[in-house]
Amino acid sequence: MSELEFIPPAKPIIGQDERDAVDRVLATGMLAQGPEVKAFEEEFSKILLDGRAAVAVNSGTSGLHLGLAASGIGPGDEVIVPAFTFAATGNAVALTGATPVFADIDPDTFCLDPKSVESLITDKTKAIMPVHLYGHPADMVAFEALAQKHGLMLFEDAAQAHGAAIDGRKVGTFGTFAMFSLYPTKNMTSGEGGMVSTGDAEVERRLRLLRNQGMEVQYQNELVGYNNRMTDIHAAIGRVQLTKVGEWTEVRRRNAAFLDAHLQGVKTPKIAEGAEHVYHQYTVRLEGFSAADRDAFGKELKERFAVGSGVYYPVPTNELPSFHQPADLPETAKATHEVLSLPVHPSLTQEHLDRIVEAVNTVAGAGA
Repeated sequence: MSELEFIPPAKPIIGQDERDAVDRVLATGMLAQGPEVKAFEEEFSKILLDGRAAVAVNSGTSGLHLGLAASGIGPGDEVIVPAFTFAATGNAVALTGATPVFADIDPDTFCLDPKSVESLITDKTKAIMPVHLYGHPADMVAFEALAQKHGLMLFEDAAQAHGAAIDGRKVGTFGTFAMFSLYPTKNMTSGEGGMVSTGDAEVERRLRLLRNQGMEVQYQNELVGYNNRMTDIHAAIGRVQLTKVGEWTEVRRRNAAFLDAHLQGVKTPKIAEGAEHVYHQYTVRLEGFSAADRDAFGKELKERFAVGSGVYYPVPTNELPSFHQPADLPETAKATHEVLSLPVHPSLTQEHLDRIVEAVNTVAGAGA
């Protein structure tokens, strides 16, 4: 079936509106952090954060790093994070000089497990930073209680979760800060970038200082800071995407519901009670598979049916050479062998969805 159009696992949607926005900024000659960034922050706050302050930066990783630094995390501190996520979560902690401590995940949601977290709290623990993985919100109600019980700060890695919510409360409004990624394959993009939300006025001020060489007024540097500014070009793209992400999320949910109803031979995603999933990834389990068998499954989807898939994530962060922190995390280990993410992005047609179902059901049936 090599003549079939390939269905990619993820696809950024860039149209004429985004191109016009970039041209508008280029025509002004104001390309660095300026009025577009300010407007993007205000609109992001209103649409996705129920009015909580938003600070734009040049990448999601920068957002995590600056959020941690602005919250006072540094050498000697420990921050508990999931091992089953992208390395940027642990990297950002390490970049402050603090130590990431890797915990296990809930097998149903793939998000950080509160029980695993509590077992790892020490006198050095300063914060918990769950990841709203694949667009499913972590159990922030449990983490709020845990943080209060142990006197810890709570942060959110919301890189994949624009618009996700728990009992109607939007992610990004729980912790001291939260970070949303605006990388090209996220549910919305600015081309590259990140947005940090916070309800703490002092953390917000420090975020704004740290992203701009430690200064609020030019040449009056208050802190040793970074150059993590967002450009007006990127902000202009983000502003356009922000007007579309709500509709795109509904399409993702409809596509996910279709796959839920028709896929066979795989374990479809579960949604926790009260959770509103935004399906950055639609991730199934191939229960009992080895990593090699799972990879072969994905390869057959591509070669026979031109259906793309992704493995997020094949190696626990704690086992990467950059960290090398062996730990007994059974659910994380199992997930790295069994997960496979299928396309649900808004570019899919009904024909695409039908082919995904045919491909998965055929390959799963052949392997049964």
